[in-house]
Amino acid sequence: MDKKVLDHDVSKEDPVTLHFLAKFYPENAEEELVQDITQHLFFLQVRRKILEEEIYCPPEASVLLASYAVQAKYGDYDPNVHKPGFLAQEELLPKRVINLYQMTPEMWEERITACYSEHRGRTREDAEMEYLKIAQDLEMYGINYFPIRNKKGTDLLLGVDALGLHIYDPDNRLTPKCSFPWNEIRNISYSDKEFAIKPLDKKTDSFKFNSSMLRVNKLILQLCMGNHDLFMRRRRVDSLEVQQMKAQAREERARKRVERQRLEREKHLREAAERARDELERRLMQLQDEAHMANDALLRSEETADLLAEKAQIAEEEAKLLSQKASEAEAEMQRIKLTAIRSEEERRLMEQKMLEAEMMALKMADESERRAKEADQLKQDLQEARESERRAKHKLLEITSKSAYSVTHTHTHTQPPIPNLSFDFKDTDMKRLSMEIEKEKVEYMEKSKHLQEQLNELKTEIESLKLKERETPLDILHNDNTEKGTSKHSNFKKVYTHTQVFTIHKWLSQRKAPSSKPT
Repeated sequence: MDKKVLDHDVSKEDPVTLHFLAKFYPENAEEELVQDITQHLFFLQVRRKILEEEIYCPPEASVLLASYAVQAKYGDYDPNVHKPGFLAQEELLPKRVINLYQMTPEMWEERITACYSEHRGRTREDAEMEYLKIAQDLEMYGINYFPIRNKKGTDLLLGVDALGLHIYDPDNRLTPKCSFPWNEIRNISYSDKEFAIKPLDKKTDSFKFNSSMLRVNKLILQLCMGNHDLFMRRRRVDSLEVQQMKAQAREERARKRVERQRLEREKHLREAAERARDELERRLMQLQDEAHMANDALLRSEETADLLAEKAQIAEEEAKLLSQKASEAEAEMQRIKLTAIRSEEERRLMEQKMLEAEMMALKMADESERRAKEADQLKQDLQEARESERRAKHKLLEITSKSAYSVTHTHTHTQPPIPNLSFDFKDTDMKRLSMEIEKEKVEYMEKSKHLQEQLNELKTEIESLKLKERETPLDILHNDNTEKGTSKHSNFKKVYTHTQVFTIHKWLSQRKAPSSKPT
């Protein structure tokens, strides 16, 4: 720390790019990162290493970490503000994960947004801490890898982290071949290019390895000394300075929590006031609409009243006309009755006259028959007289002839009229119909918010889109470790419970009343 930056072995090009990074990773970020600015800078460092794939992260964890990064940057999810496409320019997932699945950027954004919407109420500091809690359980978190060789000349990798030393195969950086926790290491010696790890158990042989680069050897030794010192310091009582820093940090966080709660209450009160104002405005608009409707109804009622008064007057006049017509009809009925009575008397007289005419006709027929007989007799007498005259011509010239008689006869007949009869009949038809419908819906949904549930759910959703041929060796190793139940911390338990019940029951009944047919 006493050395100038440019005195170190750095590039002399202009400009010089420097990265301000943490050299020693904490065991537990929540307990060891006291100040918020330290936490924020460490969050940026871990996030960059995950995106650059220096720390392996499985796809489902990548989506969840991306959602916490979005929460830290944008705050609570608001569908009116955070519309589709707002993450198009953000770098949120490792390229390895994007290439591993047949998914469009819109599909990734949809899944990240689904997780992001569940983080409502978390501050930037809370979201960054949740990100670090998940990241510190990744297999490659906080490990510095160095190429080494054992006594047999086999190429290996040495991993140095906050928990101890780990030996890896060059092709497998996830699962160590063997590990040496700091509390089990008695001494680490360094001579020229050779390192020796001496365990506490004297019966156990020392592990020796070689590193060919002098600069790397110094860095390995510095990391071992620093991590071992921090490991032991974490297990002792904090110094007075650290205790004061933690107390100040607790007080600051408590103050921020109180301030956040006060702001949250004010926000809720403001939202409640806005909702009340909106409700009052809506109610006012509703009352205004009702007043307009009532006014319109009043105008319509007045118009209706005028129309009804006019109709009442017309109806009264019609009633008078009908009464007058009824009186006239009654008088006409009386006249018709009188006429009917007179007609009855005339009919009886006509019948009597008809009978008399029939009697007269019979008499005239008898008289005609009698006269016909008389005419025949007269004709016979005439012939006899002519014969006598012819005979007498010769005898008597003085005899004169007699005149003849003629008779005429008329006859009339009248038939009575035939009365007419008419009949009328009327049909009736009545129909009735009734229908009753009842519906029941029962909905039951239960949503889990545990971390591992989200990871497994995300993994299940995107597993069908995974391209097996694009899996990297780290992906294959991670899947094998997951199937075997191997994790970085042996006491870490993963529980997955997801239940979803959806029941729909529908009942429909219809009853139709029989219709009566016309009789």
